[in-house]
Amino acid sequence: MRRILIFTTFSVLPLLALGANKHKNLKPEFHTSDRCLACHNGLTNSSGEDVSIGFNWRASIMANSSRDPYWQASVRREDLDHPESKAEIEDACADCHMPIARYKAKQDGKLGEVFAHIPFDEDPKKNADAEDGVTCSVCHQIGNRNFGKRESFNGGFEIETPPAQNDHPEFGPFAIQDGQARIMQTSTGGFRPTAAAHIRDSALCATCHTLYTKSLGSGGKFLGFFPEQVPYLEWQHSDYPQKYSCQGCHMPEVQGATKIAAVMGEPRTGMHQHTFTGGNFFVLRMLNEHANDFSVSALPAELNAEADRTTTFLQTQAAHVTIRNVNTVSGRLTADVFVENLSGHKLPTAFPSRRAWLHVVIRDRDGKTIFESGALNADGSIKGNVNDADSSRFEPHFREITNPDQVEIYEPILKDSDGHVTTGLAAAVGYLKDNRLLPSGFDKETAGKDIAVIGDAANDPNFTSKGDLVRYSADLGNAPGPFQVNAELWYQPIGFRWAHNLVPYHAEEPQRFVGYYDSMPQASAIVLARSSMTGE
Repeated sequence: MRRILIFTTFSVLPLLALGANKHKNLKPEFHTSDRCLACHNGLTNSSGEDVSIGFNWRASIMANSSRDPYWQASVRREDLDHPESKAEIEDACADCHMPIARYKAKQDGKLGEVFAHIPFDEDPKKNADAEDGVTCSVCHQIGNRNFGKRESFNGGFEIETPPAQNDHPEFGPFAIQDGQARIMQTSTGGFRPTAAAHIRDSALCATCHTLYTKSLGSGGKFLGFFPEQVPYLEWQHSDYPQKYSCQGCHMPEVQGATKIAAVMGEPRTGMHQHTFTGGNFFVLRMLNEHANDFSVSALPAELNAEADRTTTFLQTQAAHVTIRNVNTVSGRLTADVFVENLSGHKLPTAFPSRRAWLHVVIRDRDGKTIFESGALNADGSIKGNVNDADSSRFEPHFREITNPDQVEIYEPILKDSDGHVTTGLAAAVGYLKDNRLLPSGFDKETAGKDIAVIGDAANDPNFTSKGDLVRYSADLGNAPGPFQVNAELWYQPIGFRWAHNLVPYHAEEPQRFVGYYDSMPQASAIVLARSSMTGE
């Protein structure tokens, strides 16, 4: 049975690290999101739309970071691949997915655990901290002392040390009157709202959204660090730092003056919604389908709304596709498809299971298909993609596509220490391919090794920060014109191979996720952008 709990937050992003303890007897403390409910729900904007911080947050990926069935399956896979390093792997995975529980373990001189807290319902009191995911009192207690530094990454932020007993600063963007601050401080057991500009700094998000995985060899041998996901570094190398912060895009600003607290709240301009809209509509829909399996607190309507917001966000702000120069000469049609990345980092970015690809269809005068590349199969695989058919191979970066079995896929392909394709994070030592679409201003010639373009895209003069130009050339045979060319850019948060590489792992979490995936493969991908053009 789905648990209907009321959670809230005035969150922002990422997680965890013990702050400098100038007061040896005073340590950071946390509370779960239910303590924030009374004041930070029941909020509406000037148009009457509900912008409640708590209701928005609890349907987000942030709130459900520990419930994510793909994350749970992936952690179990890594445990099974590297049993000698199980404790260290779970500690590294808990830091940003179960931050409170992991922090408390660190205070006790222990490593963070994952499966010791799952299923959550077995001991709700014991597991509440882990279940609460990326919760309010984590993000809002992060200080800015190590922002932007390498040591802040991998959940290495510093929690502010309380200056006095029962005085835990919780940072927000607005100055709060003393009377209101005392209400929160007394009702929460000492958490005091404190104005701080750094809560809107992208480097705050970078603490958990910049991850370097330890590469492990036989027997747990340390081989180095692998840049698993580095959107913050991609953003820094673009021209977006002069335009938008992470929060500016992923926490939409509420228009007009809005109260941020239901109790004695004053109307504020510049409030940002706590939806944390990103790229994982698929897991949101999966959690809604299987809410009882994960003690999901958000209501079905809330999860649907968040999945719809994510889809709309991606389809309006991620990419643009245009078709250029459709020509027919000597029985062949050529068309140039141009794809632009509208985001402030690579597209797709973050966890390397994500991919985008071009689906191009050419039809004759009668609507008959005479050429098609990149169709989505019923099982969530891409027709013609060799990686979906054979885990040891992958599609190269194409400058020209002449065969329906060739597909232009924008993706990272990981390699292990033997140079083989892998989807194991701890086994990965680098990339065999990374032709993800570049953000505006990204110079691939000067990009550092951790954000470099890998493969033929690095040498393709038509693959730049302005976009990627791919030529399609099709044999028309005797088909009658005029010809209709349709191009779509598709996106999938969890690629077929990343899901189905879990099949051999005979443990509950991997098998459960594969079953979920196979039950809803058509929901795994969406069209980001499309274009069409007619040629004689």
